[in-house]
Amino acid sequence: MGLFDIQGKKAIVTGGSRGLGYSMAEGLMEAGCEVVIIGTRDSIHDRAQEFCKKGFNCHGVKANLGNEEELVHAFEESISKLGGHLDIVVTAHGIQSRHSAEEFPLEDWNNVIAVNLTAVFRICQLAANQFIKQNSKGKIITVSSMLSFFGGLTVPAYAASKGGVAQITKALCNEWASMGININSLAPGYMATEMNTALLDPKNPRKEAITNRIPTKRWGTQDDMKGPCIFLASDASDYLNGAIIPVDGGYLVR
Repeated sequence: MGLFDIQGKKAIVTGGSRGLGYSMAEGLMEAGCEVVIIGTRDSIHDRAQEFCKKGFNCHGVKANLGNEEELVHAFEESISKLGGHLDIVVTAHGIQSRHSAEEFPLEDWNNVIAVNLTAVFRICQLAANQFIKQNSKGKIITVSSMLSFFGGLTVPAYAASKGGVAQITKALCNEWASMGININSLAPGYMATEMNTALLDPKNPRKEAITNRIPTKRWGTQDDMKGPCIFLASDASDYLNGAIIPVDGGYLVR
C-alpha cells in the first residue's frame, strides 16, 4: 500500500451534501473510500444516490447535529452502514449567522456554537472511542477557517466557533496522538461556495479587496480541498498531528 493509498477505507463526512463537505466526500470516494455523508436535509439521500450512480460506495444519513440525540443516533447509524468499522472522520458541517455584534441574537449565537463547535467535539469524541474500541489507528479531519486566525466582521459566533475548532483540534491531539489517532484541521481560505454568496457579489467592494490579497489571485474552489483531505486521511500524514493547515492560496502570509 502506498503512502497516499486509502482504497477500502471507511469514512464519515458531516456536511457532505454540499459545499466543501461534498467535495471532500467526493475526493475520498474517488480515492476508493466507502463514505457516509451526514446532512440536515432530506436531499442527503439524493446526494448519496447520485454518488452511487457514479460508481461510488456512499450512504446518506439525515440529522440535525445541533441536537445531541440526533447526533449520537446519526453516528451510530453511520457506523452500522459502514459494517461496524471506521477509519476516517471529516467534520465539514457548519452554519452561519450575520448580525452586528451589538445586536447579535443570543439564540443565533447558541445555535452556531452548538452546531459548529459542540457538535464537532462530540463527533470527534465518538470517533475516538470507535477507534479505541477497534484497537486501530484513525484519522480525524476537522474544518476550521480563516476566522480561526482573525475575527471577521458581523460573524462573532462563527469566529468564536472556528477559533474553538482549532483549539480543540490541538487539545485532542495532546490526548489521543499516543493512541494512534491523528487529528488535524483544514482551514479553508476564501472559497467560491454558497456560504460566501454575499462576498462574491461583484458589487461588494470586499470581493476585489480579498482577491487582491490572495497571492494566487483567485478564490478557492471546492476541489481545492480534495488533495489536502486525502493527504490527512492517508498514512502520508502519520506524523502530522494537531496542525491547523490553511488552504487559502497564500492569503494569510500576504
